[in-house]
Amino acid sequence: MKFTAVTRKAQGTGASRRLRRADKLPGIVYGGKVAATPIELDHNEIFHALRKEKFHASILEMVLDGKSERVLLRSFQMHPYKPQVLHIDFQRVAADEPIRMNVPLHFVGEETSPAVVAEKANINHAISELLVSCLPDQLPEHITVDLSGLTVEKPIHVSDITLPEGVTAILKPNEDPTVASAVIMAEEVDEAPAEEVPADAVPATAEKSEEAPAQ
Repeated sequence: MKFTAVTRKAQGTGASRRLRRADKLPGIVYGGKVAATPIELDHNEIFHALRKEKFHASILEMVLDGKSERVLLRSFQMHPYKPQVLHIDFQRVAADEPIRMNVPLHFVGEETSPAVVAEKANINHAISELLVSCLPDQLPEHITVDLSGLTVEKPIHVSDITLPEGVTAILKPNEDPTVASAVIMAEEVDEAPAEEVPADAVPATAEKSEEAPAQ
């Protein structure tokens, strides 16, 4: 995806506030062999771009002051209640330097899995994205997770996913998180309500006399 930006000369809280009133978005781009550069962008262009999955998980082309650069979206700040982006950060990428990125997971084959067809189970997606490492040109827009073999007894783990060439999952030692699992929901048993017994149908308990015997 491609977007445009210009170098932001005025900085500070007041300057950023004036930019926002003019429908501009303050931001910064960092990384590479150059210093971090304050930038300004068209707010509406970025606001709509942020609604697309690809903008969050792919190499972007930023045209800064007429010069094209490859960047990744790293973070952005939204207004607490207004549909407004307050600030955004990008990172420059070099073709020969590995990057780390959270990549969305796309699940397929769920409707034909034994868990759904034979076991009538509900499918739980434990995670929706995966942190990976790769060269920029190898970064996938998404990773496909095949659930066609999923059963209640055999959940899908990260080690079961076929990753694209050159892409490695970033995990802790001996970690293999569950990606998707199947759960059979307990059936509800309808119980007949207990029959109410009228109070006057319960026999009264005879009380023992506490009178002392006659002398």
